[in-house]
Amino acid sequence: MKKSVIFGAAAIASVSAMAAAAGTLDDVKARGKINCGVTEGTLGFSSRDSTGRHQGFDVEFCRALGAAIFDDADAVEYVELSSKNRFTALSAGQVDVLYRTTTWTFSRDVDLKTSFVGINYYDGQGFMVPKELGVASAKELEGATVCIETGTTTELNLADFFRANSMEYTPLPVGGTTEAKALFEEGACDVYTTDASALAGVRASLKDPSAYLILPEIVSKEPLGPTVRHGDNEWEDVVRWTQNSLVAAEELGVTSANVAELAAGTDNPSINRMLGAEGNLCEMLTLAPDCFVKAIAATGNYGEIFEKTIGESTPIGLARGLNALWTEGGLQYSPPFR
Repeated sequence: MKKSVIFGAAAIASVSAMAAAAGTLDDVKARGKINCGVTEGTLGFSSRDSTGRHQGFDVEFCRALGAAIFDDADAVEYVELSSKNRFTALSAGQVDVLYRTTTWTFSRDVDLKTSFVGINYYDGQGFMVPKELGVASAKELEGATVCIETGTTTELNLADFFRANSMEYTPLPVGGTTEAKALFEEGACDVYTTDASALAGVRASLKDPSAYLILPEIVSKEPLGPTVRHGDNEWEDVVRWTQNSLVAAEELGVTSANVAELAAGTDNPSINRMLGAEGNLCEMLTLAPDCFVKAIAATGNYGEIFEKTIGESTPIGLARGLNALWTEGGLQYSPPFR
């Protein structure tokens, strides 16, 4: 198991602000591991199990990168980041990639000089309340105190929603998921608002999940995905196409159980190209010819990852919804491997 690190403001301030604008893949290979930024602890997406090992939806994508690059899904160091310090850590070079339930927005892409290289979860902002509050809709939250994480898109979305519905509220700013969960559970705020998927994870981790209700309203678009620094196209390609391989694998019926067999060659040219039986796609990324085989074998395809970490059979209990494949009425879709 790889070492885990929690970065606070003081730690980030102590490192050099100079992060390499290019050459991340070379740095990763020389280091022998990927520094992957994840949440401080959102059940289902990234949290530690009883042994201290990181588990979750976002963690699996970090593991897929480790497998694709090193043939070792554990060649990852998980850096736990709050919503407030995540972009500072990325720009300072303390992480190579953020897989941290981070929403792709214009200002983050352009002004913060980060590159979003895909969407691994289509989400939207929701609201969670104690059932004893006696409300069934977010439109009944007049005068509520709302726990809200600073440095997030949810702050602006919250203000827009209450303004649009001519309601007043009292914001209770918090620094991250751990603090928000504690304050919400102790009753310091009436409402906790964040991405609906994260609310499901937080609710599952509360002492009595059945005492809390996620309200039906979804008030924003929150496309979540991996983020890297601007200016390093080689690394961006590796992150993008490793994620795409997991989605394409589900589209093509390639699983962790059959990928080794299919890698020997099939009648499907798309499978052959992706798995390296034909062409040299992985070599174009300066990786081993079977890089995507290794990634899929380590984590399973997108659907396998979803079902084992946040799916309906897990405590998180999320349906695929918008994250179903495009052929099943969802939005998940990989560009062609050719």
